[in-house]
Amino acid sequence: MINRDGLEVYDDEAIKAAVVQLLRAVGEDPNREGLIDTPRRIAEMYRELFQGLHQDPAEVLQVGFEENHQEMVIVRDIPFYSMCEHHLLPFHGTFHVGYIPHGRVVGISKLARLVEIYARRPQLQERLTSNIADTLMEELKPEGVAVVGQAEHLCMTMRGVKKPGSHVVTSANRGLFRDREATRMEFMALLGNGRH
Repeated sequence: MINRDGLEVYDDEAIKAAVVQLLRAVGEDPNREGLIDTPRRIAEMYRELFQGLHQDPAEVLQVGFEENHQEMVIVRDIPFYSMCEHHLLPFHGTFHVGYIPHGRVVGISKLARLVEIYARRPQLQERLTSNIADTLMEELKPEGVAVVGQAEHLCMTMRGVKKPGSHVVTSANRGLFRDREATRMEFMALLGNGRH
């Protein structure tokens, strides 16, 4: 993968070598039939899973429309998959993203794309939630932004406390959503069915 400066930023060979070392370190034989292609597969998978590291999330918000629309816009139930930076295990769930335009709107698919770019990085759910809200505020200059995320973390369900079905809920409120309780409550009500 090449970054904007024309430099290679993704090293397949280094990842493959690291996977071979890891397999040996846990007592496996990396030359065993079932594992022989594992280093290549993991290198290809990481290229996909971490592609957001080399994408500028602000770019997806550059194309917008002057509609003089100043009412709440919400995209609910945006699915996402990310990797916990502490254990490199997946966490997955949904985000609900709302904003009140200051005249300028973006295509609704751009909100889902913004979630995707930030999710495709080693992440913390708390940071991911704030990244989405802050980028929308900076790029669209809306009256306010609200973001709610809900996710199941495999680092909590398959190891450690082993509590499958537990969900982490995070939120970020900016502008009117932070300053006006009624606006925040309207957003939560529009999410519906106890989604908050």
